[in-house]
Amino acid sequence: MNDRRVNIKIAAGEPVQIKGIPHTIIEVIDLKSVFVENNNTGRKNIAAISELRPSIAVEQHEDLELIADKDWIEAERRFNIIRPFIEGGVSGRKEVELRAQEHDINPATIYRWLKIYKAYGTIDGLRPRKEGLPQGKKIINKHAEAIIEKAIKDLYLTNQRISIQKVVLEVKRLCHEYHILEVPHANTVRNRIAAISQRDSLRKRGHKEKADNKFTPAAGKFPHADYPLAVVQIDHTPVDLILVDDFNRRPIGRPFLTLAIDVYSRVVVGYYLSLDAPSVMSIAMSVSQAVLPKEKWLASRKIQAEWPVWGIMNTIHVDNGPEFHSETFRNACMAHDIRLEYRPVKKPRFGGHIERLMGTFATDIHAVPGTTFSNIFERKGYNSDTEAVFTFSEFEDWLIDFICNVYHKRKHSALGTSPLHAFELGIFGDKNTLGSGAARLPANDHNFFLDFLPSFERTIQTTGVTIDGLAYYADVLRGWINAVDSDNQKEKRKFIFRRDPRNISEIWFFDPEIKNYFKVPLADQSIPPFSIWEHKKIQELKKETGEYLKDHELGQALAKLRERVQEASTKTRRARRSHQRSTQHRQSVNPASIQGKKPQQESTILEQQLESVYGLLPLDELENDEDIS
Repeated sequence: MNDRRVNIKIAAGEPVQIKGIPHTIIEVIDLKSVFVENNNTGRKNIAAISELRPSIAVEQHEDLELIADKDWIEAERRFNIIRPFIEGGVSGRKEVELRAQEHDINPATIYRWLKIYKAYGTIDGLRPRKEGLPQGKKIINKHAEAIIEKAIKDLYLTNQRISIQKVVLEVKRLCHEYHILEVPHANTVRNRIAAISQRDSLRKRGHKEKADNKFTPAAGKFPHADYPLAVVQIDHTPVDLILVDDFNRRPIGRPFLTLAIDVYSRVVVGYYLSLDAPSVMSIAMSVSQAVLPKEKWLASRKIQAEWPVWGIMNTIHVDNGPEFHSETFRNACMAHDIRLEYRPVKKPRFGGHIERLMGTFATDIHAVPGTTFSNIFERKGYNSDTEAVFTFSEFEDWLIDFICNVYHKRKHSALGTSPLHAFELGIFGDKNTLGSGAARLPANDHNFFLDFLPSFERTIQTTGVTIDGLAYYADVLRGWINAVDSDNQKEKRKFIFRRDPRNISEIWFFDPEIKNYFKVPLADQSIPPFSIWEHKKIQELKKETGEYLKDHELGQALAKLRERVQEASTKTRRARRSHQRSTQHRQSVNPASIQGKKPQQESTILEQQLESVYGLLPLDELENDEDIS
């Protein structure tokens, strides 16, 4: 977690990192690529913008569940106190004193919290910490710090608009002049400059008009949606389309679509299509896809399109659905410094952008065979089941193609241009508009995705760990068997585990020392992959018969359940939907896993299709999960 809130300025001369190696941008080619020079070797080459990282060190990943609730609460309290000054800048001491008086704290405390937030980059930096510096970190010489401040003030924050590199060189020169042996690293200087508010930087460097245009809200606009990825809205909707199953090509009902839209440009930043009702899983998938680059995702589906939209958003705006109020979602947003805002009650305009987008999509979907239209009056005389032609995968390909090649490229009435062009202009800017730069990316794609998944706290026994009656074990757990709580020697230590509900044949263990996730499979690895919904259904069936299900019997029960649904799939719509859902769950593909994979060969795809057809992969619905027709 803890990715610093630092956008990457995409412009010639700007320092960046590629795979940990410092580079300098020579020329911007387009929205996808730049021409760069390796600072170590001098070698020049073309690099994807999605590969660029800020020239600032990233904090080590730490599972958010390990941070005490009281520390999160205190960090959030401190952030809310200083938030007006972060968003609007500190305009004067009177405002600070008034804010301090309101919250019964010293004005100096507000200045200190602001300094910490700017240096650290996230809300996490504001949580209470033990005295002393973290291992491996040190405070630079106070004289060197003074020289950095002087160089920034005298050179960078002036109308001369001196480059960052020249400020770095000036710091080195002054350190040698004053015989300071420990010269600050160039990244230390860049960090100090990055901590300066953009508003102050623009004004003091002679861009007062641009600063006012960027940071003064315009009437009638969505609050704070002033640049790409400033605000992303997410919502769910059932699609007005009947799908058919892969095997019999017979109707299985409507899918659910989760959409994420950038309010500034109206581009679709991410989506999740599923036969499951909206849940925390829908959010995890859509947010991950919104944040991560999509080139490999498109390649994996063999879709000829461009979708150069990625980066961690500043704010996620949602309605008041229960899945958006889950502790998992709230904590994950806080951990990655994503502000979570809920739609005010009785103020529909605050959700208008995503609702209009869904209306736009619905209009185009109504032209697809098998549409249910918006209501029974429009559907009169049209048999949606009979006309249905798309399988789940075929419709998803259509959806991606529509997003990238149609919606993103056609003129948007409210923008006066296409969403993709608006997004590009917001990133790069032009002579009249200041670009915001490319947004930050997660330090670890997979860890980012896992942070949004449901979590569990468990002790580790000699046999491993048990969740929902299922035993899991891997050698990575060995060193933590029967570990005791450091704060209470009489209690066993609990560890964090996360799980993808679509495939519970494996879980993810967060190692508190290495600070990374590790996969832990079922102790009985003969059991095929299955979902939490299949597991619950099996337990329900066993409870009805009064039988106790042992681990080695789970595979047999799973096969019987799938065989039963396979037989029924030729008879009922509900069973066909169950069968198709299990097919989608079995794949368990997520945007993070795609990043490390090469496009599949045709032979591999054929093998997967055969496995789906003959592998008996059904799934029954939960009691409260109604079929949608």
